[in-house]
Amino acid sequence: MRDALIVSTARTPLAKSYRGTFNNTTAPTMTGWAIKQAIIRSGADPKKIDDVIMGAALQQGTTHANIARNSALAAGLPVTVSGMSIDRQCSSGMMAIAIAAKQIISDGMDIVVGGGLDSISLVQTDKMNLHKYVDPNLVSKHKHIYMPMLQTAEVVAKRYNISREDQDQYSLQSQLRTAKAQHEGKFDNEIIPVTATMKVMNKETKEISYVEKTLEKDECNRPSTTIEGLRTLKPVFEGGCITAGNASQLSDGASACVLMEGSVAAKHNVTPLGIYRGIAVAGCEPDEMGIGPIYAVPKLLKQNGLKMKDIGLWELNEAFAVQVIYCREVLNIPNEILNVNGGSISIGHPYGMSGSRMVAHALIEGKRRGVKFVVSTMCVGGGMGAAGLFEVI
Repeated sequence: MRDALIVSTARTPLAKSYRGTFNNTTAPTMTGWAIKQAIIRSGADPKKIDDVIMGAALQQGTTHANIARNSALAAGLPVTVSGMSIDRQCSSGMMAIAIAAKQIISDGMDIVVGGGLDSISLVQTDKMNLHKYVDPNLVSKHKHIYMPMLQTAEVVAKRYNISREDQDQYSLQSQLRTAKAQHEGKFDNEIIPVTATMKVMNKETKEISYVEKTLEKDECNRPSTTIEGLRTLKPVFEGGCITAGNASQLSDGASACVLMEGSVAAKHNVTPLGIYRGIAVAGCEPDEMGIGPIYAVPKLLKQNGLKMKDIGLWELNEAFAVQVIYCREVLNIPNEILNVNGGSISIGHPYGMSGSRMVAHALIEGKRRGVKFVVSTMCVGGGMGAAGLFEVI
């Protein structure tokens, strides 16, 4: 049996969408930074990379025309290295890692890059292609299939009686955990400093200027957050409970992991982070897509003959506080081993990138804590859940 080992990772810091450091950085360049550094850290010969798999949830504009291939070339890889882009929305980055692992386990490849990205600043704009966006035939079969994520979060809150107060309390926990982790340098091993040209608009004159800026850490965290401040935020929808404070932050970024077959990894001067052990996916009603993990996680554990008590660390994507709370309660995940350094509410959420970031961070933090198995799981747009199992070594 061939094993697929994750031997290195590298990611950009996460930048605020539209007004952050990467608001003028094209996706191939941004993703190329992560791929290049992940390969350098792995000690692999770039010419021996068998494939590059990258996930993105918004594939148009700067992410069009096979962003994986374009990013590989932007990273300086030779034209002989192929690339494939995939989309399972917010689980895209983790699914890319899983596909990379399967190519090693089943297809005889030795070294594959897997990861994810999204450039919300440059794609989710007024220029986004929405032509024929809605399929009436599909809507006649599943009327909520195009329901915006924010509305699905409101559905979950109402359907499962999750209070605004509980959501705000969870969001405060996320912010404080991330602030503490940043102060202690717990993201430093995964982040690479990058220099980008940022677009700046003068608020008064509307004049555009460009500023070179070096980003060394995630810029989305709000360490001064208080519960009083969260309580004052207005809901996005009148009468609702989802606010800017208890939802994930729109951000830009890219993450890449290098995977190697076990015997190949042994020949490189690198300490592996962990082993890919499996993935599970499941579907649910589109209007409550946030609860997808409650269906994917049991499948994952059953496939691998494990129980909840066997998992030492959990990363559950914080698309919204409401869905994390519900999934935590249903799955009975101990709060002290869930999103221990915060999550997308405080760190940021470039849709297709987060899965890769979460897998890598779970392995790094899992090694610090001496645990054996970690799970990365998330809800997925359209009404799905995904969950991945990794063994720390």
